[in-house]
Amino acid sequence: MASAANGGGHSGRLPRKRFYRARAHSNPLSDSHFPVPLRPSDVDYAQHYPSFFPATSSPKIRFADIGCGFGGLLVKLSPLFPDTLMIGMELRDKVTEFVKERILALRAANPGQYKNISVVRSNAMKYLPNYFEKGQLEKMFFLFPDPHFKEKNHRRRVISSHLLDEYAYALAPGGTLYAATDVEELGEWMSACLEAHPLFRACSDEEVAADPVAALLCSATEEAQKVARNGGQTYRAIYRRIPRQ
Repeated sequence: MASAANGGGHSGRLPRKRFYRARAHSNPLSDSHFPVPLRPSDVDYAQHYPSFFPATSSPKIRFADIGCGFGGLLVKLSPLFPDTLMIGMELRDKVTEFVKERILALRAANPGQYKNISVVRSNAMKYLPNYFEKGQLEKMFFLFPDPHFKEKNHRRRVISSHLLDEYAYALAPGGTLYAATDVEELGEWMSACLEAHPLFRACSDEEVAADPVAALLCSATEEAQKVARNGGQTYRAIYRRIPRQ
């Protein structure tokens, strides 16, 4: 995104989804061909957030939207937390390209805004530790992931007992994990996995009500908007990362 990151050479016209169509989901266990940093220090932050670099404070990514889709959540979060670096991680190449173009267009059309969001094509189920240090993240999002309905494919689900170990590693104590789905069985699965994990606790109703991000789970993404249009229900799971006892 570096070449047009400040809006230079970009028309500011939003991309059209019909030119970036892709399958709704990809197999997260299959091998894909894209560059992966060997360690978090190898991530080129300046390429993603040129307005923040060079910087003496060396800011780091604090929010990660896992399986970010078309980037709706990132776009909504950006003005709410303008000084916080956020990244979307998306496995599908065409969808990733759409989000890149969307961000560049927004930057060009809104000078000084949307400088804190970016996207990378990657598989968070495999490569999360390659991007984030221990306790680096403050918020992680898993919104409307592939349900993988067949029992034999449950190992492909992005929320599972063993993957929560990695998410707990990347999240700072006090950080928040947000999950949402319109599939009741998957919602129960995700909540059960989180409830059973010793490093997560459910946020109280008071905490959820006071969290401005929580309301976005049912409205910010394209998937959430589709569910709302169809009169469906969204099942949320919002959990806090707690210190190891």
